[in-house]
Amino acid sequence: MRFYFLILLSGVFSSLWAAPIENGIPAKEALKRLKEGNQRFVEERVIRPNQTYERMMRVSEGQHPFASILSCSDSRVLPEMLFDQGLGDLFVVRIVGNVADTDEIGSLEYGTGHLGSQLIVVLGHSKCGAVTAVANGSSMGGHIPALVDNIIPAVKKARGEGIKEEGLIDRAIELNAFQGIEDILIRSKEIRHLVFHKKVTLVAAVYDVSTGRVKWMGEHPEQSRLLKFFEAEMRIPKIAEGSQSSEAPEKKVSQAPLTSREPVKAEGSLNEEKP
Repeated sequence: MRFYFLILLSGVFSSLWAAPIENGIPAKEALKRLKEGNQRFVEERVIRPNQTYERMMRVSEGQHPFASILSCSDSRVLPEMLFDQGLGDLFVVRIVGNVADTDEIGSLEYGTGHLGSQLIVVLGHSKCGAVTAVANGSSMGGHIPALVDNIIPAVKKARGEGIKEEGLIDRAIELNAFQGIEDILIRSKEIRHLVFHKKVTLVAAVYDVSTGRVKWMGEHPEQSRLLKFFEAEMRIPKIAEGSQSSEAPEKKVSQAPLTSREPVKAEGSLNEEKP
């Protein structure tokens, strides 16, 4: 009798572990959690949620992160720590300069379309070496120029705003976070559809490595105009299943009302001429 009871009890626990966790909470609630977590981090009263063995066992059966974060690979920028979150809470994509290129965008499509995150945060940070290198025209070799060429439009925009040299890098860091959103919306049909139909929210933010505080900048200031450019496409109720294209046609990208990227040489200076 005891043997059969243990089998039954084992089945109950197995079903509990397999139960879904935190299925897609609304973006507004997700953002609130991140803001509250960062506030705890800044005030040194972290609670370190969801960092237990029990939580590890639970999420081993499946993940449902409540937010997706595109952040820099900088060793000082750890989203789970600075937002005071734990296992299975955040779907984090890290890349130098928090740029949004093919691999990063594909990862975010997975985080939203498959895992159910309704919030995407493009997180820049102060004293970013990648943005600084582009702004200063530092000479780089190897694959680095092709990696950071996404940052060039942000530096150009900062200079176009007439920002003085001492504030240029800080402003370029902010604009680079918005550039990440712009690149995502232009290149990802899947995420465009989710944003257009208000199923996903994209916001930019900048983390200060000296204070620990995150500055929230909100949605891209030109998001409505960008989505309007693709409005005809957005009216299609569902993307054809099996489609391999997640990028807008080249003609559309070149005609988009926002900044397009320029080709970058494999090696050499990344310095851009000032206006």
